[in-house]
Amino acid sequence: MAARSPADESKTMSVKQADGVNGSAGANGTAEGDAAGASGGESDEDADEHVPESIAAATGGQAKKKKKKNKKKKPKKKSPTAQTEPPSVLISQLFPNDSYPKGEEVSYKDDNSYRTTDEEKRHLDNINSDFLSDYRQAAETHRQVRQWAQKTIRPGQTLTEIANAIEDSVRRLVGHDGLTEGDAIIAGMGFPTGLNLDEIAAHYSPNAGCKEVLRQNNVVKVDIGVHVNGRIVDSAFTMAFDPMYDNLLAAVKAATNTGVREAGIDVRLGELGGYIQETMESYECEINGTTYPIKPIGNITGHNILPYSIHGTKSVPAVKTNDTTKMEEGDVFAIETFGSTGNGRCHAQGECSHYALKSDAPKVDLRVHSAKSLLSTIKKNFGTIPFCRRYLDRIGQEKYLLGLNNLVKSGIVEDYPPLLDKKGSYTAQFEHTILLRPNVKEVISREVNGSTTMTYPGEPKGTARMDKLMNITKKEDHTPEIQRLTDLHAVSNDAMHGQLIVPPINLEEPGKKILDSGTADG
Repeated sequence: MAARSPADESKTMSVKQADGVNGSAGANGTAEGDAAGASGGESDEDADEHVPESIAAATGGQAKKKKKKNKKKKPKKKSPTAQTEPPSVLISQLFPNDSYPKGEEVSYKDDNSYRTTDEEKRHLDNINSDFLSDYRQAAETHRQVRQWAQKTIRPGQTLTEIANAIEDSVRRLVGHDGLTEGDAIIAGMGFPTGLNLDEIAAHYSPNAGCKEVLRQNNVVKVDIGVHVNGRIVDSAFTMAFDPMYDNLLAAVKAATNTGVREAGIDVRLGELGGYIQETMESYECEINGTTYPIKPIGNITGHNILPYSIHGTKSVPAVKTNDTTKMEEGDVFAIETFGSTGNGRCHAQGECSHYALKSDAPKVDLRVHSAKSLLSTIKKNFGTIPFCRRYLDRIGQEKYLLGLNNLVKSGIVEDYPPLLDKKGSYTAQFEHTILLRPNVKEVISREVNGSTTMTYPGEPKGTARMDKLMNITKKEDHTPEIQRLTDLHAVSNDAMHGQLIVPPINLEEPGKKILDSGTADG
């Protein structure tokens, strides 16, 4: 979820959580079933030994032996090992004992390279087991829902259908439907699903009654947040159904990957913005016969994430700035970039859907009765987790707009109206969440096995390697060839659902030449 620049000051709000209760019915039922099965297995001789002597004498010693039927044990239900479509199996069932997959781990470099093997840093990392477990559960939920959404979102669907399908899937996978008081605070949506079309860059989610339909010529940004115990994973992607937008998407994706790659402990945020800007501005896109330079949107930023607070106190710009603030050990960042064919500046406009209770909200004597009641509802159901009007609708709130607007005017609730570039422009967004752990950087929202990539020692990995290959071509000023390779890459990437295989070429080896330039973009 994008932060407006400059970032709002946010503080962590302590939220009291209900302890998880383990149901005892399943355990008792299993124990009783096992006991019954064991008693049913007694032999005939054993049964005869239990016939009382008085009964045996009264029947002339011919008391019939009671035979107990061998009861067949009911086969235990096997835990599911695969996800359904749409997603419905609890992530905790797919990964028992909190054994959730790690994100992509990247070693620190330069002055921080010692962290990888430093015993003290390893120890500090190991004591964060609950923190990592919550984050990895949220991240795996996000990945599975995100991958399903990428396969199923198609023109002709309404935005309401898409948003509800994504959010219902998240709630099923974390096991919290958010319908009872406080349930959504334990786990669920980290913020309302953003479905932003064309010039709308961020913060649009359909309100009740929205009949907007996704069209073939739309560029849609899908921004999803998932949290477990307040640990929010924030990741977004862009979809377009016409290949003329491919370069726009490629530019923003490359810029985000640059931000993820260059981010790390002690990195200055203003310098990081410069790297992102340089990458994005190296692209242009031809749309309907007109060529547009891709501009980073300068007044929407990435941000650090605090427990139960999606926007922290640090901003990650998409352009070079004078901000000397450093990333620090233990920080969690949403690295997100937005590119545009328009002005590269956004303004707030349109009907608001996103809201959040401020962690440092002032104490105000509310005179509107509906505002008092609604504030209590928000605190009990969402805390400082962002919500939208659809979320209020689904928990039974009615006629709340007057009270909600009063809370906004009183400075208690923050509103996040849609952010737009100029009309007729097109915008794109890509985003990942990173954890700056003591001994390694973990791109928590990125799947480890997202591509089958073979590398040599010292060779750049993944996107860094692709960027290096592309830079070789760019230096020769082969503009038509770059366009051909970019188009080829986009088609192959789509056909393989993002599962690309990078050839094992060692560029560090002297005298190496690329005979087929088709390898230069995957």
